[in-house]
Amino acid sequence: MNDKIAFLLNQQINKELYSAYLYLDMSNFYDEMDLDGYANYYMIQAQEERDHALLFMKYMQNNGLKITLEAIDKTFETVLDPLVIAAEHERYVTSLINDIYHEAHQAKDYRTMKFLDWFVDEQGEEEDNADSMVNRYKLFGADPKGLYLLDQEYAGRVYTAPSLVL
Repeated sequence: MNDKIAFLLNQQINKELYSAYLYLDMSNFYDEMDLDGYANYYMIQAQEERDHALLFMKYMQNNGLKITLEAIDKTFETVLDPLVIAAEHERYVTSLINDIYHEAHQAKDYRTMKFLDWFVDEQGEEEDNADSMVNRYKLFGADPKGLYLLDQEYAGRVYTAPSLVL
């Protein structure tokens, strides 16, 4: 594997871990507001992102590559802010995955491209979900009953580990 792809894969591990940390903080933020459904949704989102990081780590380890972890930072304040930040963040993560895929294609690293196929599909789903949460909050969240119903819906989300086999 060429050095640029290895570097981008390592960066992606850090971005996925940042995502997990960001979503854990969002979960805590909503938990403190007694919005248990939103808290549940983002707790599960954090688990998914952590698993994504572990998948990238395992792929790099299987290819004998060194992994370097970095420090992270985050911030937000209002009920809508985490939803908007999450949607923007998912678009950013999609761009990162696309960049790695492009570099793998340029290097004719078909094994890495195949590995990334699952993440390309997953990011489409992540963006759709994040955008939907923003739109639904804007439509219904300002009303306390609407916010309560959205919160109850997100409380029903359950964690499903990725089925990607390395």
